[in-house]
Amino acid sequence: MEDYIETKVKIPFGAKYLDAVFSIPDKMPSYAVILTHGASGDMNFPQLISLANYLASHGFLCLRFTCKSLNLIYRTKAYKAVVDYIRSAGDYKLSGIFIGGRSMGSRAAASVTREADQDNDSFIQGLICLSYPLHRPKLQNKLRDEDLFLIKSPVLFLSGTTDEMCDKQLLEGVAIKMKAPNKVHWIEKANHSMTVKGRTADEISLEINIQVLSWIKEIIL
Repeated sequence: MEDYIETKVKIPFGAKYLDAVFSIPDKMPSYAVILTHGASGDMNFPQLISLANYLASHGFLCLRFTCKSLNLIYRTKAYKAVVDYIRSAGDYKLSGIFIGGRSMGSRAAASVTREADQDNDSFIQGLICLSYPLHRPKLQNKLRDEDLFLIKSPVLFLSGTTDEMCDKQLLEGVAIKMKAPNKVHWIEKANHSMTVKGRTADEISLEINIQVLSWIKEIIL
């Protein structure tokens, strides 16, 4: 495992700035991972910090950012601004990036990935969806799957088996119909917040971190 440092940055977004934190490994990274939060909270959501630092300790440049809007179109535009920022960062010569987030953040990342795939932009290597909100609670007949069916890049889903916003059978059905290569990892008895009675938050975060790192390595190696 490598040492890393954290650096706060402000990313231009129109007339505003997005607060963000780089987790930077000692050795020059070849790949980066961008992460963002759900409808509530911010980039300091514990699972995002844990994942970013874990990946940085294994040689990946990580950037997590805050965008608190509840408007998906706005969140998607903000995410695209972050992708453009890291693409043009002169300090790093990246071979590609992986983008993702939890809940609403993963929906925004999915929209960005879909647009990149349609433009044949290969800079984005894959999509990481933590607690993807496939539907609203108790509204399983209205799925948020439009972007997923148009994505071509690899996708990793990590969801809880008791997630009230992601029915297990429904997500597995969507995954089978997707064109993109994908993997679904279920956290047993976890809800939408990825909490499980009888397990610590650190235990669950480590399970998530190991799955994400293994999946990324399968793609880039």
